[in-house]
Amino acid sequence: MHLATLGALVAQATTTTTTTAGPPQSRNPIAPSGAEIAWGVVSFAVLFFVLWKFAFPAVNKMMHDRTERIRNNIDEAQKVRDEAEQILTDYQRQLADARNESNRIIEEARQAAEQLRHDMVRRADDEVAELRRRNAEDLQIAQERAIAQLQSQVRNLAIELAEKVVGQNLDRDRNLQLVDQYIAELNATGRS
Repeated sequence: MHLATLGALVAQATTTTTTTAGPPQSRNPIAPSGAEIAWGVVSFAVLFFVLWKFAFPAVNKMMHDRTERIRNNIDEAQKVRDEAEQILTDYQRQLADARNESNRIIEEARQAAEQLRHDMVRRADDEVAELRRRNAEDLQIAQERAIAQLQSQVRNLAIELAEKVVGQNLDRDRNLQLVDQYIAELNATGRS
């Protein structure tokens, strides 16, 4: 209602000013007339009132909302940054744990490989020692067998030779006993 009344007053003032205008006066062409100044002041007052009543609160509310939105965005960005830093810290900790775990696994594998190598070397040494022992036993058995065969052949050859030399058949059991005794004496003197 204020605006309608104000508009009617302005319209009435304009008609009064134009009808009362008289002969042209010499005035400064740049300076506005009194009616123009009045209309300018009234228009400015009306515009200022309308802006103050409707636009300024809306602009203030919009600016306040924007400030709140920016503040909320900054708070949200800070939260996201803090979460990102926490995630980065967790990731770095997990990475360090994974590196430590991989180093531990590598060290365990190295120790297991070293232990396996020691076990294999020990087993190979045991097998070599066992082979040497068996070979020594086999050699001993073969040597004893060869000596036994040699003694048997020497005994038989000695008796045959003695029979040929003497020209008669001696008592075979007695001769074998004498040859065995002689071989035992030879072994005893050979060992000492």
